[in-house]
Amino acid sequence: MASRGVVGIFFLSALPLLCLELRRGIPEVGIKDFILLCGRIFLLLAILTLIISVTASWLNSFKSSEVYLKEEEEKNEKRQKLTRKKQQEIQGEKGNEDSALEHASQTSFRTSNREAARRRSLPKPLTKAPPPAEQPTGKEVDLPEEPPETAEEIVTIALRCLSGSVQRRRFFKSSSSQVLFDWMMKIGYDTSLYSLFTSFPRRALELDRGLSLEEIGITVDTVLNVEEKEQSH
Repeated sequence: MASRGVVGIFFLSALPLLCLELRRGIPEVGIKDFILLCGRIFLLLAILTLIISVTASWLNSFKSSEVYLKEEEEKNEKRQKLTRKKQQEIQGEKGNEDSALEHASQTSFRTSNREAARRRSLPKPLTKAPPPAEQPTGKEVDLPEEPPETAEEIVTIALRCLSGSVQRRRFFKSSSSQVLFDWMMKIGYDTSLYSLFTSFPRRALELDRGLSLEEIGITVDTVLNVEEKEQSH
């Protein structure tokens, strides 16, 4: 736009010169001289236009470069400000985390101290733990000799004791049922305090010296439980 304005100014300034030349040389100037004069004027205008356009483009490029540099500087400043802000936020978060950890450690330390003081201040128990129950001691009871595993008509009986142990022994099916009470006495459980119960269904085992194991229903390998008798008031 500036170059066009300058060209217009030069064109307007050249018109008076052209008019003066025409007035001076009207009697003597022919068509050929008039054409040459116009060509010189247009050539001068073209040279001036070229110079002005080059100068204007150079000035515009210079101004645009300055504007670009300013914009880059502003962008760099914004980036630096954002970077500093993020760093400050990160440092603030780290500081908050450190303070939280320190507070948590102090709190746990105080809590542990209070717990230790509370434990020290607790009164000692007045009652002592009862002494462990005495294990039953076996009595000398005569039991029949245990038959071998290859013998016929035998059963294996397992006694589940109150202590958690399990005693196993083989008997002939024809043996007296009283032998089970004798065996229980030998292990250490008095028949006046303890009795034998079947596992399932649970029932007290009634033993009779005159009945055999087979006659009271023990015909296969059986598990019996030793239990305390209910105390009658």
